[in-house]
Amino acid sequence: MNPKHEVRRCLPDQVCSVCRRRSLLISAALAVCRDCIRVSSDRAISITSTLHGKARKAFDLPVSPPRAAEGVRCALCVRECMIGEGERGYCGLRTARQGRLVHLAGTPQRGVLEWYRDPLPTNCVADWVCAGSRQAGYHNLAVFYSSCTLDCLFCQNWHFRKTSPTAGDGVSAGELAEAANSRTFCVCFFGGDPASQMLHALRAADRLAEKGIAICWETAGTSNSRLLDRAVTLSLETGGCVKFDLKAGDEALHLALTGASNQRTLQNFARAARRFGERPDPPPVIASTLLVPGYVDPHEVALIARFIASLNPNIPYALLAFAPHFYMRDLPRTSIRHAQAAEAAARAAGLTNVRIGNRHLLSRDY
Repeated sequence: MNPKHEVRRCLPDQVCSVCRRRSLLISAALAVCRDCIRVSSDRAISITSTLHGKARKAFDLPVSPPRAAEGVRCALCVRECMIGEGERGYCGLRTARQGRLVHLAGTPQRGVLEWYRDPLPTNCVADWVCAGSRQAGYHNLAVFYSSCTLDCLFCQNWHFRKTSPTAGDGVSAGELAEAANSRTFCVCFFGGDPASQMLHALRAADRLAEKGIAICWETAGTSNSRLLDRAVTLSLETGGCVKFDLKAGDEALHLALTGASNQRTLQNFARAARRFGERPDPPPVIASTLLVPGYVDPHEVALIARFIASLNPNIPYALLAFAPHFYMRDLPRTSIRHAQAAEAAARAAGLTNVRIGNRHLLSRDY
């Protein structure tokens, strides 16, 4: 249906448990509104952390990154788990046995993932600026990792949580690289998030780069910074790009929505953005933000956009329409007015290349 002719859905108002305000832009599951998260963050975060615990327990995942006093440190992502004997790390892929870190998956020998051939041009986050969008007749090797380092309550791909890290044989990095053929132009590692299985992804990427495949990544930016450096280098060398999903600029809001601080993510993005000038076309670094109704508003987009612009105003920025999913499925889809205001805020913040994506999802619900 064309959004211009769409009839507004009748959506019920929900109540914020802190200020008692009612609005259709408050998620009943989250139970707090955007303003209370920003202003009354301690109380709001206490409430939202309960929901994160519920979301994790439902899939037998650790409620929070383990911090065992005598634990084994995992430094593969910014969560830096200290895993006690028999515990699992936050992503669910690592444990500790006899004082040693044990990888259940995410190594060059075994990745937990799905892959498929996606004909080009495809609905890439960077489709208006990436090299693959001009390669009709070829395909992207889409690699979906079934693990993550965050707990996004609006996750569009939450079904990966049903995948056991120990079930099945998995796919080795070598086997994945062999999936590329003469019609493979690029590969995109996404998920979930490749940050939780970077040892596997980087080994596969090395072999695919040797075949002349453009290496791309779609990530929330939570990888160990040195591993991320390798990912950026591979993209620069092969004509690919790194697409960062910057979910919120306000730290309290990011914590409420994802269960984690955004400080290390922003540091990682800044680290990658410093290399933008090494190859500005096609751009090696792209940012995106999902416009979650009621929460990721134009004010939030302006915070993110000012941060990006302070690094390089030419970094492309995609604003993505939201569709109701997971624990925030009671929200409406992003409205046309919301998306247009967010785009204007990003441009006013100094960015020169801003695009609204997933326009077919836009609504007139608010």
